[in-house]
Amino acid sequence: MKSIAIVLLNFNGIKLLKEFLNDLITNSPEADIILVDNNSNDNSVKWFKETHPNLQCIELTKNFGYAKGYNEGLKNLKYEYYGLLNTDVRVTKNWILPLIENFKINPDVAIIQPHILNQNKPNHFEYAGAAGGYIDKYGIPFCRGRIFNKIEEDEGQYDGIKEVFWASGACFLIRSKVFWRLGGFDNDFFAHQEEIDLCWRAHNLNYRALAIGSSKIYHIGGSTLPISPKKTYLNHRNSLIMIVKNVPNKNLYSILFFRLILDGFIGLLFFLRLKFSFTWAIIRAHYALFKMFKYLKTKNIDEIKRNDYYFVKNILKEYFLKRKRYFTDLNK
Repeated sequence: MKSIAIVLLNFNGIKLLKEFLNDLITNSPEADIILVDNNSNDNSVKWFKETHPNLQCIELTKNFGYAKGYNEGLKNLKYEYYGLLNTDVRVTKNWILPLIENFKINPDVAIIQPHILNQNKPNHFEYAGAAGGYIDKYGIPFCRGRIFNKIEEDEGQYDGIKEVFWASGACFLIRSKVFWRLGGFDNDFFAHQEEIDLCWRAHNLNYRALAIGSSKIYHIGGSTLPISPKKTYLNHRNSLIMIVKNVPNKNLYSILFFRLILDGFIGLLFFLRLKFSFTWAIIRAHYALFKMFKYLKTKNIDEIKRNDYYFVKNILKEYFLKRKRYFTDLNK
């Protein structure tokens, strides 16, 4: 039996499966390829079973989203490593080998991602993950190779092995024993930022995450959950949930206050641009947080919440006031 399962979570992704699955099979001989289907209605399961009858397909009873969908799909898979891969990703030859090698020589490393480039602009990093992710003190995410909407060209500047804070949900590998020690993804997230929360909880337990530049994949991005009021709602709500769960109590309320004010400013900008549904999405996100707050405070209650989680104190200040538009500028 192979030590790694590459697990694709699918929802109505027949077009993407037809485009990328064969390359995945060809370029991943070290792994078993498994499809977890979130109750699709586009015949993708029928197509998958007919064209790849030797591959395992796990059919879920409803669309559980990314977080619970993976939790349900992975719970009966007995592998040393899980590789979680979006269906809109093209992998390259030997992409798995550097990731597995680094697991073997770094027992405290629980999570590893390759560098993620843009399938439609192959010389540039892709927004969702780039060369590995970080957050600032207020939980705002950014990446090596991408800060806000400033996306860098990959010129080898981040090649090599680097410890990062979070790995992209588009593609990362995780030790299965760590995944389940963490309780898997938080089902409350449904989708969006659940991978950052998972990595944050791993960090609190003293596990490390790496990004490996010798492994590169190509991601379309936005195919599974395009920009919409729903995505805005999930983005803002889940970011706030993550803060409440993981920030040490002594800093929680000041950080949360800052984020609520920032969200209010973003909502105002949407309103002035006549994007009222997006403003309403942020209001709904705040309301959801207030409803869940007492319940959220009980999560991870027994865990140590480390204070060394952020790379810079305020990425907004660094980017907009100090004009540091590239990750390499942040260390200057």
